[in-house]
Amino acid sequence: MFVRTRRSKIITLIFVDSLLLITSNIVAVIFMIPFVTISMDFRFISVGLSICFYLFYGSLFKVFTRINRYTNLKEMIAIFSSLSASASSSILFLYFMDKKYSLRFVTFTYLLSVLLIVGSRLIWRIYIEKKNRGYLSLESAKNTLIVGAGEGGRVLYNSFSGSKTAQAIHVVGFVDDDPNKQNTYFSGKKVLGTIKDLPELIKIYNIQIVTIAIPSLPRKKLRKIFEIVESSPVKVNTMPSIEEIASGKVSVSKLKTIDVVDLLGRDEVELEIESIKDQITNKVILVTGAGGSIGSEICRQLMPFDPATLLLLGHGENSIYLIDRELRGYEKQKQTKIIPIIADIKDQKKIKEIMKQYQPDIVYHAAAHKHVPLMESNPKEAVKNNIFGTKNVAEAAKKAKVKNFVMISTDKANNPPNVMGATKRIAEMIVTNLNEEDGTKFSAVRFGNVLGSRGSVIPVFREQIDRGGPITVTDFRMTRYFMTIPEASRLVIQAGALANGGEIFILDMSQPVKVVDLAKNMIRLRGTARMKLKLSKQVFVQEKNYMRNYC
Repeated sequence: MFVRTRRSKIITLIFVDSLLLITSNIVAVIFMIPFVTISMDFRFISVGLSICFYLFYGSLFKVFTRINRYTNLKEMIAIFSSLSASASSSILFLYFMDKKYSLRFVTFTYLLSVLLIVGSRLIWRIYIEKKNRGYLSLESAKNTLIVGAGEGGRVLYNSFSGSKTAQAIHVVGFVDDDPNKQNTYFSGKKVLGTIKDLPELIKIYNIQIVTIAIPSLPRKKLRKIFEIVESSPVKVNTMPSIEEIASGKVSVSKLKTIDVVDLLGRDEVELEIESIKDQITNKVILVTGAGGSIGSEICRQLMPFDPATLLLLGHGENSIYLIDRELRGYEKQKQTKIIPIIADIKDQKKIKEIMKQYQPDIVYHAAAHKHVPLMESNPKEAVKNNIFGTKNVAEAAKKAKVKNFVMISTDKANNPPNVMGATKRIAEMIVTNLNEEDGTKFSAVRFGNVLGSRGSVIPVFREQIDRGGPITVTDFRMTRYFMTIPEASRLVIQAGALANGGEIFILDMSQPVKVVDLAKNMIRLRGTARMKLKLSKQVFVQEKNYMRNYC
């Protein structure tokens, strides 16, 4: 269907351009007859040469394969180049064939051709823009400010103009911090001020949408913009990242609503690719808890490094099935053997058998019970799984002479305030005490709350918002360190590459975030500013005089 439509568009374009070339020749004859003698043979030869050479050079310069609703300077140059080359070739052909011709006639025809073909493209673009806007009045479209008068802003504005998005959006102007751009015109729209001027501009122009068109904008700057406009009744969104646009996953005009992840105030940690290539490529990797949010993301992050075998170990058959099916869909999966394994880490005999059979080079131990409130109610299960389960996997790894063992831990293991944190701290001690100079390198990685993972505060808040509130917070003074699932998984992989054995890695996560501020931001992003916040039950342990936080 797509091929047929595309082919028909190319044929239509060739037909229209050929018709315009014939028209330019006819008009040239009418205007030039009083001044020069033009034979009938020459008229037909001129038309034939114009069309043939233009089709040849037009194909060469890709004139017929461009999207006409995005007509720009590059397309104009391509058309101009094709017509110039066509006219030059016609003159050379007539000269060498010793045919009588009029240079004035050929020049006049060439100028008319440029005027008609370029004009047709511009008229078509104007028509498409009018059509997409549906001839709506400006009152029916939402007033929009674009932040960033750069390449991103230009591309975004052009995508608005040439798509059906234009029906709902009226771009009032641009905002940019560059002093040289102030009060200038960019893509036909005025640069109205700087980012600090946003609240005032929103009031003056009745702005309803603020779109950030800076794909590489750091999170600190994004958070600053959000804080500037948070008191204004506007929707804030961003254009997709350069990587997403380049990969073809999304179009430029597919705007993203700002997520709470974007407001962390720091950029995500990226992998040092070279330092882990040698460690992962062509190696046998075992991931426990591979069906969980962290374990499954570790598997995804490992795939581009082409491990020889990836063992997906988990207790839940459905989650292991899903990640197994997902990974088998990856292009590079052909180079990696994926083996799903259903097993319980508390089953010491089974774990030893797996280690002996597959002889993994690296083990990422992500299997654990991590729901804080549930573990308070079920401490025995937390001890069995988090302590004895970890002990089973670690000892089996040491016996199988695994090169690297990386355990996923939590910031709650530091002076643990709850059962889950305490079991994780004991697990850390078991793992690091197993480390020896010549044997398996044992290490642990601690990180804070993982946004979006099972049991984290974000899904809980989202559910409460969806129900209409209120959002419950254990303590309005409570602060937490946050990171994303991909970031946490990258940290685990990076730690494995850096480990010398016996370390506990902790990510420098900048400043902690108040949980109540996180909740308020989520409420604003959902557009439900009147939702209430209330305190949930607090449990104090008198011996230690600390509070157990259910977040």
